[in-house]
This record gives sequence, C-alpha cells and structure tokens, in this order.
Amino acid sequence: MKNPLLDREIAIIGYAETKIARRSGKTAYELAGDIMDQIAERTGVIPADIDGLATVQTHSEAANPFWAPFLGDHLGLQLSWTQTSGNGGASPAGNVARAAAAIQAGLCEMVLCCNADAANTRQRSDQRSYRTDFVEPVGLQGPPSYFGFIMRRYMEKHDLNFDALGKLAVEQRKGALTNPNICETFNKPITLDDYLTSRMVAAPLRLLDAVMRCDGANGLLITTTERARNMGITKMVHPIAFAELTNFDVHNQTPDVTETGFSVVGPSVFEKAGMTHGDIRMAHLYDDFHIATMMQLEQIGFCDRGGGSDFLLNTDISPTGTLPINTGGGQISSGQPGLAGGGVQLIEAVRQMFGEAHGRQVPDPSTALVSGIGCINYVRNWSVSAGLILERSA
Repeated sequence: MKNPLLDREIAIIGYAETKIARRSGKTAYELAGDIMDQIAERTGVIPADIDGLATVQTHSEAANPFWAPFLGDHLGLQLSWTQTSGNGGASPAGNVARAAAAIQAGLCEMVLCCNADAANTRQRSDQRSYRTDFVEPVGLQGPPSYFGFIMRRYMEKHDLNFDALGKLAVEQRKGALTNPNICETFNKPITLDDYLTSRMVAAPLRLLDAVMRCDGANGLLITTTERARNMGITKMVHPIAFAELTNFDVHNQTPDVTETGFSVVGPSVFEKAGMTHGDIRMAHLYDDFHIATMMQLEQIGFCDRGGGSDFLLNTDISPTGTLPINTGGGQISSGQPGLAGGGVQLIEAVRQMFGEAHGRQVPDPSTALVSGIGCINYVRNWSVSAGLILERSA
C-alpha cells in the first residue's frame, strides 16, 4: 500500500509548549490559549487561517463530551474538521497522522494540534473514573502499581540491570536542566546513586522511575508543504510514516504482560518510511516509566528482547551521542501534563529539528522517531502503541 506521507506534502510549520507546573491554577482552556498565542507569534497565523482542530481528551475535562467544539470556540476557531482522541499518551502523535489525513482528504487546510490538560489542578479525590470503578477495587493503585507488576514480570524473563535505568534517569535529567519548560520540582541534577537509593513505590519500581502528573499544554500547526512555502515558511518538519495498534493480542486471555503492540508497530513504521533503525538520528520515546522506554527500545527493534540494559549501558544517549533519547528530559524529568503528556516528546523532536533546543541541540537532527503509549488494562500491558517518524525539510 502506498504511503501518502512519503511525498512530504504535509508539513509541521510551528510548535508551542507551556511551562509544566504543579497546580498551576489554570484551566485546560487557559493553557490552550497560551498555545494559540505562541503559535500565532511564531508563524504569523491568525485564528481565521485555521480550519481544523485535533485535541486530546483530558483528565480535567473528562466529563465534557463536546471538548473539541468548546475548545475551538474558546480559541476563536471556525472549523471544518475536528478530532478528539482518547488514546491517552498515544493521542498527540496519532493526531499528527489524523490531521495529515484530513488535509490530504480535503476536509481542511490548516490544523492546530492542541493538547492541554490541567490534571493536577482539577484532580478530585471524589471523581469517578474507570480507575475508581474497575482498578482500585482489585488493589492496583494507579499506573505505578501496573508498571511495578510489569517490571517484575520482565525481571522473571530477562536480566535487568538497574544501572541502565539509572543512566536513562541521569541523562534525561541533564537534558531537563537546559529546558526552561520543565516543572520546577525537577530543577536539580541527580546521580546514579540518587536513582538507586530512591524509595520504592511499587517494588521493584522506584520513585525516580516514575512520572509526576502536572498541568501543561503543547501544540503543533500543520498544513501542506505548498501552502507553507507560499507563506514564506523556511523551517518545517515532515511526518513521513505513522503506525498504530490498539489492543494487541486481545483474544489471548492469558497474555504475556511484557509484550506490546510495538512488536507490530515498530516494523510497520520503518517499512512505511523505507528506513532502518540506523537511519533514525534521535528517539523521543514515551516515558511514563523508565522500564517502558527500555521495553520500547527492544520491541521497536533497536536491540534484542532482554537486551535493553546492555543497549542503554553501551550507547551514548546524550544529545551528541549515537542515539539521543528524550533530550529535553522526557516526561519523567519534566513533568507529565496529564493526557497532553504524549506531546512532550513530540514537541521536543520538532524543537530539535527546528534547531532551537538551546543547550542540548542534537547535531544534524535530520530524522526522529516519536512514540506514544496509552491506556492500560488489568493483567495486560498498555493498550495503544503508536510510532511516528519525522524528517526535517531539506
């Protein structure tokens, strides 16, 4: 099947990100307004130019079935096409592909992909959700419990060297310290010893293995390459391949919780791009937990199953290394802006490709792999796996 993205007719022409904060006091609407302002300032685009809106379902607006129309109204957008994605952390990367498809289908001409969540400010202990109804009654107290369980199973199958996860934690924190948008909680360096001695949260998962939920927003502006050139845009990034899988191995009632859809998504996205792993200059991998990053490296195919520890220990993952990973700190060292969290890696990839990652700039950031994961079910791994390959315009 022909991959229409390979024609490079679709371009990301602008990006924006708010500072990530704990209890910012802002609503998701206000955070999204900050994104609209930044996009307008960077590109010269006004609301009347935008006729498409792709967004993510949020924690803070979880009960709002009309989120995209209401958000568009708040931003002053008259829209021909909208999309609200409920795939959790896979939604921002997925919305890039959905926006590209909508433009190519003639449904709209310019799309704002806007991800905003005030999860930390608006979170209420009495709020009903799938977690309170179906998860907590069986003893799993949120994602750390899930990933502690998955991590334990991984250790039954493979050797896990905690020094490798510690290296990932330390390197991501170094990148975070050059990123002005990180939550102030992470504004200090850490050492390998800090990681190894951090308290257990859900053994064997440590505090410094885990993400912290915050408030924040991020966004991209997408249109055709032809229109971008007519606007005088010189910096642009092309999405050239996307693959996504939901409910991997769903018919298996006793699944291996260490297996995910990336075993399918990884080969698929590289085939669509006509690339190999060696063609990827940097990887921006969804990191709610460090073990998730390691498992993605294995299942996407950067190394063999069980080889994640050795790969991390033997690879320079710094911005000037052979495979830079999560150069801006990832979510673990920036903060997770709720269900907008998948946009953290996506925005950093685009920022790098625009040559604007000051203090951590990757030399020749020509290509990037961005991943997203979303949702998680009892006795299964994450439900949605998404991979997006980006290429800088020549």
